[in-house]
Amino acid sequence: MTDPTGYTPRDWGSHPPYIYADYKSTPLRGPTRPLVPLKATLSELTGPVYGHETIGKLDADLTKNGAKNGEPLGERIIVTGRVMDERGRPVPNTLVEVWQANAAGRYIHKVDQHDAPLDPNFFGGGRCVTDSEGRYRFYTVKPGAYPWGNHPNAWRPNHIHFSLFGPSYLTRLVTQMYFPGDPLLALDPIFLGTPEKARDRLISKFSIDVTEPEFALGYVFDIVLRGATATPMES
Repeated sequence: MTDPTGYTPRDWGSHPPYIYADYKSTPLRGPTRPLVPLKATLSELTGPVYGHETIGKLDADLTKNGAKNGEPLGERIIVTGRVMDERGRPVPNTLVEVWQANAAGRYIHKVDQHDAPLDPNFFGGGRCVTDSEGRYRFYTVKPGAYPWGNHPNAWRPNHIHFSLFGPSYLTRLVTQMYFPGDPLLALDPIFLGTPEKARDRLISKFSIDVTEPEFALGYVFDIVLRGATATPMES
């Protein structure tokens, strides 16, 4: 079944609600009235999409694209996977963007005043376009945990933010990737706000096959855009 725009509807049972009481900011910003569907126009369905044609050679290597005087500090990792539709078919030519904290748990942003060091050689953002098999690949460092003030002694688990752009502006989706075995997952309201049946879809898998000897550990994070096994997306 598809909606009038030609896209398969989301399986809302796999995605977090707009308002989740333990995630303190959602009651302030989440809608409290029924959503009003708006008919998409041709311009919204066909574009514009920014960034697909301007990928630089270091954009997908976060260990180099922000380097000024050396390499960033922290554990080097590789994050790769496939972007797929609800039938498991690859979705090529998808713009995948990531952003994350540095190894100490600090973002390069004026709002982030966490008492942790900035890394002069780490920008914390990257992008690439999926290939014909729907694959993407990033080199980066494992992000650190950081306090976020949601509740007493609240710490965000290690995570990487993902944004995916399809063939039009309406197709942008945003999610987060976590790491296996992180003890903070059981305490994190953002992760716990995802329906229990779908939480494991947000956790990457360690892969010795992706790991590069004497250089970086490898993690696989596949992203399913729609359907019953969809990767949970931020509302």
